[in-house]
Amino acid sequence: MVTRLPEVDAVVIGMGWTGSIIARELTRAGLQVVGLERGPRRTPEEDFTLPGIRDELKYAVRQELFQDPQTETVSLRHASSETALPMRRFGAFLPGSGVGGAGAHWNGMHWRYAPIDLELRSRLTERYGRNAIPDEMTIADFGVSYDELEPYYDRFEKLCGVSGKAGNLRGRKIAGGNIFEGARRNEFPNRPLQQTLAGELFAAAAERLGFHPFPMPASNASAPYVNPEGLRLGACVYCGHCERFGCEVNAKASPNTTVLPVLNADARFNLRDHAYVRDLVYDRPARKVSAVRYVDTRSGREYEQPAGLVILGAYVFSNTLLMRVSGIGEPYDPQTGRGVVGKNYCYQVGAGVQVFVEDKALNPFMGAGALATAIDDFNGDNFDHGGLGFFGGAVISATTGGARPILSRPVPPGTPRWGAEWKRATAKWYGRSFSIGASGASYAHRENYLDLDPNYRDALGRPLVRMTYNFRENDRRLAAHGAEVVERIAKAVDGGVVARSRGPLGDFHATPYQSTHNTGGTIMGRDPKTSVVNRYLQAWDADNLFVLGASVFPQNASYNPTGTVGALAYWAADAIVGRYLKRPEALVQA
Repeated sequence: MVTRLPEVDAVVIGMGWTGSIIARELTRAGLQVVGLERGPRRTPEEDFTLPGIRDELKYAVRQELFQDPQTETVSLRHASSETALPMRRFGAFLPGSGVGGAGAHWNGMHWRYAPIDLELRSRLTERYGRNAIPDEMTIADFGVSYDELEPYYDRFEKLCGVSGKAGNLRGRKIAGGNIFEGARRNEFPNRPLQQTLAGELFAAAAERLGFHPFPMPASNASAPYVNPEGLRLGACVYCGHCERFGCEVNAKASPNTTVLPVLNADARFNLRDHAYVRDLVYDRPARKVSAVRYVDTRSGREYEQPAGLVILGAYVFSNTLLMRVSGIGEPYDPQTGRGVVGKNYCYQVGAGVQVFVEDKALNPFMGAGALATAIDDFNGDNFDHGGLGFFGGAVISATTGGARPILSRPVPPGTPRWGAEWKRATAKWYGRSFSIGASGASYAHRENYLDLDPNYRDALGRPLVRMTYNFRENDRRLAAHGAEVVERIAKAVDGGVVARSRGPLGDFHATPYQSTHNTGGTIMGRDPKTSVVNRYLQAWDADNLFVLGASVFPQNASYNPTGTVGALAYWAADAIVGRYLKRPEALVQA
């Protein structure tokens, strides 16, 4: 039996970055808002304190803060001709669960997309010609330009207290910052994090080769900071426990530290945790979602929450799943190219090497999630792709995230995997090694998509999301190019001995961790025939439904998507409050 609850102004599904931001903006506008989160309630003062939070086994290995695949997972196949199998344990990527979502356990790498990333098809066509983009590469423009989104990037950076150095301030290029970035109106809220010796070695090598190193933008506060919500962040203590952990000193920006304390204090907001959303009640003739159905996982009772406005702000797979099981939008068909829901699933392409420096103590146990020195010389379209056989690029960096003892044991090639010789090698090289990595773009391919699995179901009886995905020729060539650049820099490191990068990029493998940068499935755009939501993230097929998060990305750039996710949340909030609430019956087109 389903219990029908009193109607509210708005219901928000998912209380990570997007859900927290949009709920805050809606309550600020006077709306009564219910937030639904399938996982537990988490607060820094109760869940992220010493000594318990520095438990590598619990959080990094046993995945305490992540989605439980026994309740809901995804299935994977490399091609439509194969039968997909479910991921029994997350490895390649780690979706979050609980209040704060993946924003609670991320590293804090806080990037803006470059102008070309938001207008990719138009820019590549303009530079290389209409026939240069392969037919199977289904890349698209976002429908919003960098200049339009810049004020919202700025707002999200101020919310998070981002540490960094501008490289393009109102069109003026500044040495020491990222000179390839789009023009920004303001300097970063905080100065850069303190550079490590590994970062210095990388920067010196890059400069010798004529490249332009800069400190990576970090949502790890380099100094105490009070954000525009009046919430205080502490200064990073370089404890090395960012990725997969909450922050013990509130230096890493998260929804839990930057938004939720003021949101939860607002009487217009009602947070319901352990609320596992089953589907959306969709009235097709009225072009409206009338309610959200969810299960309280503690009691097993099912509820129906009516609302005038529905915000779908969950993770990529959940957003796509809820659109599909609710019958909203036309499912994507890779054979005909028709349909949109599930289209353009993208991931990330990588390459990397390990550098061993015998005469220098690097102290890798001290670090922060985004403590890195990077170059953008080979990112996006910052270099000529003519004749290379691929599009896209990579941000290349040396990151000192904190070498924790269970998962970080770098040894030179040829070292035995166990025994006395391995023990001597791990003792010798633990403090004398660092990695250089390339995080590459993932451009949409006609045969990479999400749909519903006909064979496997989740705990609520719904089909699993089925991921049909593999690395394509563009990915393999991009990765090979990135690996070549990474090795050039590594070989230029003073006193370094380089462990060669892994071989050519093979098939996508679900076991080794790569990144939690999944995108696509409910993509945005200006044409309802090729996108699920419009440029303001309003669903073409349901006027009162807005879909937020990285699922709206038509493709994935090389950067961590969080900066753009947050900026788009503020962009959509402005459209909802400033336009939609005045004419809820009409699509936002202004």
